[in-house]
Amino acid sequence: MNDYQKTLEQTLANFECTTGTVHLLDEKTGLLTLVAHAGLPPHLLPIVQSIPIGKGIAGCAAEKRAPVQLCNLQTDTSGVAKPSAKDTRVQGSLAVPMMDENGVLRGVLGIGKREPYEFLKDEQKLLMKIAAKLAKG
Repeated sequence: MNDYQKTLEQTLANFECTTGTVHLLDEKTGLLTLVAHAGLPPHLLPIVQSIPIGKGIAGCAAEKRAPVQLCNLQTDTSGVAKPSAKDTRVQGSLAVPMMDENGVLRGVLGIGKREPYEFLKDEQKLLMKIAAKLAKG
């Protein structure tokens, strides 16, 4: 188990979440590439393997360089989440950019709950700290 997977699983336990992903930014392709995941249906893995900046929840967090959350992904009509994201059965979701100490985007950390949930500012800050540690590799 790599450090990304271990950190993801610890984070999911701490936040009482059932699903999560870690994507790293591939500087050659400009795509977010999946390096760790938990709780995703197998048929979604090819879909979330590579994500363009600006697409989906993770891509929006990368583009904005700020947390992006959906209180209920199942009923969201904002257009942020891809339609296939509903297959996760996740409702409350949060994605945060993994920024290194120089403010450079290295990837995105995403977590989700099975029930509607709005992550508090303190929870978002804590997840940003975890993401910053992941950005160091």
